[in-house]
Amino acid sequence: MRRVPFFVDGWSRLTGFCVVVTLVVSGCAAANRPHYTVAEAGRAQILGFENIRAHADDPRPVKSVHDPWRPVIGMNKPTMLAISGGGAGGAFSVGVLSAWSERADRPTFDVVTGVSTGALIAPFAFLGPGYDQQLRSLYLSDQASSLVDIDWRGLGVFSPSLLRGDALSHMVEENITGAVLSRIAHEHQAGRRLLVMTTNLDTQRAVVWNVGAIASSGRADALPLVHQILTASASVPGILPPVSIKTVVDGKLIEELHSDGGSSAQFFTLPEQLIVAPGRSRNEDLHIYVIINNALIPEFSMSPRKALPIMARAYATLLKSQTKLGLIAIFNFAQRSDIDLDIASIEEQVPYSMTDPLNETYMRRVYGIGYQKARDGRLWVKYPKFTVSP
Repeated sequence: MRRVPFFVDGWSRLTGFCVVVTLVVSGCAAANRPHYTVAEAGRAQILGFENIRAHADDPRPVKSVHDPWRPVIGMNKPTMLAISGGGAGGAFSVGVLSAWSERADRPTFDVVTGVSTGALIAPFAFLGPGYDQQLRSLYLSDQASSLVDIDWRGLGVFSPSLLRGDALSHMVEENITGAVLSRIAHEHQAGRRLLVMTTNLDTQRAVVWNVGAIASSGRADALPLVHQILTASASVPGILPPVSIKTVVDGKLIEELHSDGGSSAQFFTLPEQLIVAPGRSRNEDLHIYVIINNALIPEFSMSPRKALPIMARAYATLLKSQTKLGLIAIFNFAQRSDIDLDIASIEEQVPYSMTDPLNETYMRRVYGIGYQKARDGRLWVKYPKFTVSP
């Protein structure tokens, strides 16, 4: 079976182009979808599935330990791993996980969450070190060019995106198999949780999907739904087409459009009341690891006086700022709640070109950074660092 890198999501080196495409296509005709209202959107459900998704901004009350969203915590210290977006930078997470496994001190995480490239890594990180080689094959492959399936119909002006997205969809289907889904279901039934995020373009809200609950449903359409969710989370608007997910409200069929989870947040964690087990008196029993597949430090590069490079540079800066704000928020929360927090990010400026976002050299370089720092015990920091000494 042919392997291709499993990551097309952030494309932070190219995402400025999305802005241009969005402006152009916003007035173009598109295939009609059944009309629905904001009230209907709030009540829409996926036929045959219950309690398998929630809006990230929904208030979630404390429920019993058997709630499918709450991990079942034993005597050990509960751990959560949150993997961010970052496109080809996902190779950094793969390096971290590989070295972590070799050190033999990688936890069996109670909760794993993923956004964009992180959503594509998350299932394999969730299933453990036995899938490290598959991740390495996917991210360090030389087949990246096969993902660039250009839609030549006006270079995306009269279609939903610049790329058709078929290559990404096929890649997800080839790698998230029925056997992989069965393993995820088994771990979910044991009390662990796997969650990924998409963005509902219609409602402008982040949607968190309980992949383990979907896998455990036993339904024949569970695997296609998981394929849709992972593909959607990795689909940058304008570059890759949004994914249509069919829902129902009051017997009426709705087609929601879901796209890159990174449009809403670069990473996410569960609310405190859903991760700290009932009856525990101390929040420091919780340990959260956050892997950022990007550099938080300023990365100097001379910007050409041209619209596209300037917009791309500005958009990359926006994503970096969004990540920083998220890290500040979780750091402050951890400080107030006595939660143990460890953060890892690419703290080196690695050369790249926005015209070659799937560059194999770049991926191998950031993989090596993650691997070596994790192997040497130099990876984790207790607070976000946004600058380096001159």
